[in-house]
This record gives sequence, structure tokens and C-alpha cells, in this order.
Amino acid sequence: MKTFLLAFDSFKGSLTSAEVADAFEEGLRSVLPNCNVRKAYLADGGEGTAAALVNTLHGKWIETEVADPLMRPIRARYGVIDDGGTAVIEMAAASGLTLLSPEERNPLKTSTYGTGQLMADALSRGCRKLLIGIGGSATNDAGTGMLSALGVRFLDAGGNRLEGCGASLERIASIDTSHLLPSLASCQISVACDVTNPFSGPKGAAHVFAPQKGADPQMVECLDKGLVHFAGIIKLYSQVDVNTIPGAGAAGGLGGAFSALLNASLRRGVEMILDALHFDELLKGCDFVITGEGRIDRQTLMGKAAMGVLETASRQGIPVIAIGGSVEDCTELEDSGFYSIFSINEGAEIPLSLAMRPDIAKEHVRRAGVKFGTTFCSTYTPDSSL
Repeated sequence: MKTFLLAFDSFKGSLTSAEVADAFEEGLRSVLPNCNVRKAYLADGGEGTAAALVNTLHGKWIETEVADPLMRPIRARYGVIDDGGTAVIEMAAASGLTLLSPEERNPLKTSTYGTGQLMADALSRGCRKLLIGIGGSATNDAGTGMLSALGVRFLDAGGNRLEGCGASLERIASIDTSHLLPSLASCQISVACDVTNPFSGPKGAAHVFAPQKGADPQMVECLDKGLVHFAGIIKLYSQVDVNTIPGAGAAGGLGGAFSALLNASLRRGVEMILDALHFDELLKGCDFVITGEGRIDRQTLMGKAAMGVLETASRQGIPVIAIGGSVEDCTELEDSGFYSIFSINEGAEIPLSLAMRPDIAKEHVRRAGVKFGTTFCSTYTPDSSL
């Protein structure tokens, strides 16, 4: 009896990872009714990370009141897995750009304070491992808001406490961690970070990302000066040169704060997810892995979920097939090591807007499951190609 692992990312704008897996399984079982099917719901560390882990590992959701990027009260949730030992937090749930209207976006004012509140809530419930996705931020406060919620005090030259926001960075004279939550000392923090931008400078947090968050050129210069200044304060406090940390500029400098001041590890998002899923264990005994995402192209090979699946499965000699809503025809994909790659819309001459409609996308994924099952039955040997 053959065993298949279905490990899909979401088809963004169309289907969740769970919906893709369920539709593919339906088609596969119509051909191979007695096969064993395992499922792992994937994400790349961005939106959907918490849901992927909670759904795969049968975790639970915690909802609590936190501050949004402009310090207004909102309800936000995070996931808890591993029998309550691990929290999965998406900073966008509390500090995300989508929480603000276009008119409200101003990275001089926005804060990651709510993200720190989510972390504090998880710590209060006994979580001692935090997995944090930092995509989609509305902020450029270098994590000062998040750290403030965890008990850190940022003081100006007169000893006055400063708000954790982008406008305060250039005024920080000292860092007081005497009130930092004691539970952080025994906490392991992993941060999904797939960018390598430095903390400050032309390729840093302010210049590259702040314009997307509402900053005009004058704001960008102000924020970058603040980051340069704060980097100097961090070095005085911790002897860490935050500008040498790849990814320190992620999420408006939040990556640097996590690494330099909380000793967190910045990791490729898919690696963090696969480790949390105990993916190596899920692979054991599998005959095939089927993975995929909405579009498979050169970017897939740059650390997205499907490539992480391929790298991990290849170490156990398990072949991997990738499916997507669309597939780019390029040599890099042909040489990547996938056993086969195909589009679920192959032969379907319909507009993209129609192909992405959930009911149609599900049917096309189901048919892909039928195609795989049929071809597997008729042609598969360990050395053959579908």
C-alpha cells in the first residue's frame, strides 16, 4: 500500500493549503482508494504560518486584546502547539499594514507594541518557545515597541521614557532592561526572516521598506538617521553591531531587535516551519511527496515552501512532484530536482480571474490528484518519470 505526503502551501488569493490538500486527496483516492495519505499544511513564514502549524499539529488558538500599530485596542490571536509549549505568532496580527487605512500609514508613529503584547501573553501561559513571522509590518520602530511591551525602557538624555515608535529612535540615549520579563531568559525565539537587508543605509529598513508603509522621502531620511543612531546605542549596550546581521532590517528593524537584544535566531521561513512540523518524521515511509503553490517559477527556488520540501525529501531519497496554478517554463525549474512539475490548469483555456475562483481551482486540483494517481498506477517505477 503506497503512502503519499501532501505538503502544500496556499494558492494565494484562491485556496488555503488545507483546501488544496483536501481537493488533491479527493482526486487521488478516486484512483487509489486504499492509499495512505498524510498531510502537512505549509507556509513560508508569512501570512498563514500560524494557521498552517495549528491545523497540521492540532494546536489551538488564543485570542487576546492588544494594541494595533497606532496603539488602539484590537483583538488579535496567535497559535499554540506542542502541548502548550510553543506559540506561533504573526506580527501582522497586531502590527500589520492591513490594520491601517492608507491615510493612517505613518512609520514615524506606528509601533510593534502589540506584537510584544502577544509574546507576553504567550509567556504568561507557559510557552517557552516562540515562532514568529514578521512579514507585513506597518512599522519602522526597530522593535522598540515590541521590547517596551516586554518591559524594556528606552530613555532620552534626560532619563525620560520614550514611546516605542520610529520618531523616537534618534532620541534614545540608553536602554534599561531591569524590568524585562524574567521568563524571556528561558525562552527560545525563532524568527522567520527571508530577507537579508541590513538595519540601516541605502538597502536598510527605512530606504527599502518604509515607503511601502506610508513614508515620504523626508520621513525615510529621518527614520534612517534614527536607525543609525539606535544601532550605536545597541552596540554600547550589548556589544553587538546590528548592522552586520543579515536580515536586521526586516520588518522595519524588528529583525535586528530580535537578534541583538533578545538573542533570537533569524531563520528562513520554510526551514522554521518544516522543523516545527517535524517534517523529517512525516516523510518516513513515504513513497512520494506532492507539494505546490499558486505559482511555480524562479522565485520558488529562492527559499519558498516547495523548495524546502524538495530539499528535505531529497535527503531521504523520496521523489517530489510540484503542482501550481501556473508554472513558468524555465531551465532552472527543469534542473531543480523535482520529479515532475505541472500546472493544474494545463489545457484549460480560461482567464486567470476565472481559474483562481475557489470552486474552479478546487476542481482543477482534484483533477490533478486524479492525473497523478492514474499516471502513478500505470507508469511509476523508482527510475521512471511521470
